[in-house]
Amino acid sequence: MKEGKSLIVIGGGAAGFFCAVNVARLNPDLNVTILEKTGKLLSKVKVSGGGRCNVTHFCFDINEVADSYPRGGGFVKKIFHHFFITDTIDWYKERGVELKAEADGRMFPVTNSSQTIIDCLLQEAGKYKVAIKMHHEVNEVFYKNDKFGLKIKNGLNLEADYLCIAAGGFSKMNMYEWLIKAGHSISSPVPSLFTFNMPKHPITKLMGVTVDDVSLKMAGTKLQQRGPVLITHWGLSGPCVLRLSAWAAREVAEKSWQFAISINWVSQYNETTLRALFQEWRLKHASQKVFFGNPLSLPKRLWEFLLFQSNLDEKIRWAELPAKQQNLLVKNLLNYECEISGKTTFKEEFVTAGGIKLTEIDHNTMMSKKVPNLFFAGEIIDVDGITGGFNFQNAWTTGYVAAKSIAANFVSINT
Repeated sequence: MKEGKSLIVIGGGAAGFFCAVNVARLNPDLNVTILEKTGKLLSKVKVSGGGRCNVTHFCFDINEVADSYPRGGGFVKKIFHHFFITDTIDWYKERGVELKAEADGRMFPVTNSSQTIIDCLLQEAGKYKVAIKMHHEVNEVFYKNDKFGLKIKNGLNLEADYLCIAAGGFSKMNMYEWLIKAGHSISSPVPSLFTFNMPKHPITKLMGVTVDDVSLKMAGTKLQQRGPVLITHWGLSGPCVLRLSAWAAREVAEKSWQFAISINWVSQYNETTLRALFQEWRLKHASQKVFFGNPLSLPKRLWEFLLFQSNLDEKIRWAELPAKQQNLLVKNLLNYECEISGKTTFKEEFVTAGGIKLTEIDHNTMMSKKVPNLFFAGEIIDVDGITGGFNFQNAWTTGYVAAKSIAANFVSINT
């Protein structure tokens, strides 16, 4: 190890790596070490996007992108002026990694492999001599005599001049205890980006059915989202569900994930236009059986399910459709009510809402306002985005802003 000042980064994920490699590149005189509590590096990068890594999102309007963060939108709007999506794309391109945008805005490496991103970050770490220590779980941090002391679970004690905490989101409040002791306050953690459980609901028999344009609304609130929904063997999933879970994360946590939703399976219609469509089909397809005449192009299994839910007989024809059953069908199409009982973590997309309060962080530097030379990056702060690459963009941006500040701070002290 070089003699001189040192930086320890707690967390071997996207934010931690991005901070470490950029500090080491911008200021080679600093000793930079990453501490990872597990035996795996960049684990979320590895599994993100089904193993392809959803690096960021193809949108270059800061205000629009900031609107994709249920918590911390105002904060990211400020830090994006320091390092934005365009900078992420350029940073990886300069290192030989090209990104591509898909129709929904998600951006992936052209190789369609998360290993490309992992290899890039590991190569940067090797190139700039970043030390990586696995199985180093930090139990306590303290600040004394302008130095940080770290107590590691394996009994080791470490010391650093600068500290960046990029440990990801903790699921329980007591896991933040060592940070609270260091002087910081925490927005209580709750899960975000999860799917909805509907135990024993008959709709789960339609597992595998996808509907592209659905509106979901959480009962008793103004919270709603629109987009694709996937019916699973446990309930509902898909981008629309994940986005609603993000925006409603705190509300549903307070309800212990027991709440009601209403589903509009045909978002392009309202009651007036839907009734007009049915009247048109009555006239044009009078002799056709309703079960075989699907005017809404819904998946066949879902259409039949909703007809059964509306007490319609398989033999009934459009000309014979009773007003009572039609009214019930309209309701089930536009406002199908379901009780949600619990959540399921959605693979790699799961994030934690909550963390270090943003009022205690300088957005220009990512440095603590409480403790000098203490920095934060990634999910540990009270910022979380919807699915689509926004959480990784927060990791790249906060990691880079912290890195630039640490490197510049060391230079200014030693000039």
